[in-house]
Amino acid sequence: MSQTTHPSKFLVRAYLERRSHAVQPPPTPDEIRRQLGWGMMTFEQKVGNGRS
Repeated sequence: MSQTTHPSKFLVRAYLERRSHAVQPPPTPDEIRRQLGWGMMTFEQKVGNGRS
């Protein structure tokens, strides 16, 4: 199973502020996610009900 990580609103606001002053075209959605650390995290799920 995977869990989505989301950047904080402060991180997103800072990113948008930097981008608003940039002269270059906007990056791809994948690049934006990479820069903000917004991605999928995988984690291991234990099998069984935990009883012995």
